[in-house]
Amino acid sequence: MLRKDQKTAIIDANRTHENDTGSPEVQIAILTERINVLTEHMRRNPQDKHSNRGLLKMVGKRRSLLDYLQRKDIERYRALIAKLGIRK
Repeated sequence: MLRKDQKTAIIDANRTHENDTGSPEVQIAILTERINVLTEHMRRNPQDKHSNRGLLKMVGKRRSLLDYLQRKDIERYRALIAKLGIRK
């Protein structure tokens, strides 16, 4: 679970303009952080099937947003992939 200050820091680091909270870059960055936290949880608790389902849904949502961004603007997509360290 992300705390409010962590989420605010992620939004500030990835926003495209001053009041941006919903651009694909911000959404992908927040999902990436949540995925990383949940991945660590799954390493400690491999039998937690409900959390595993949530993790897979988040990965699918992030993949959809990445596909959208790739279609929309390939340069923003490449910059975001490099910044977040996501492998394709």
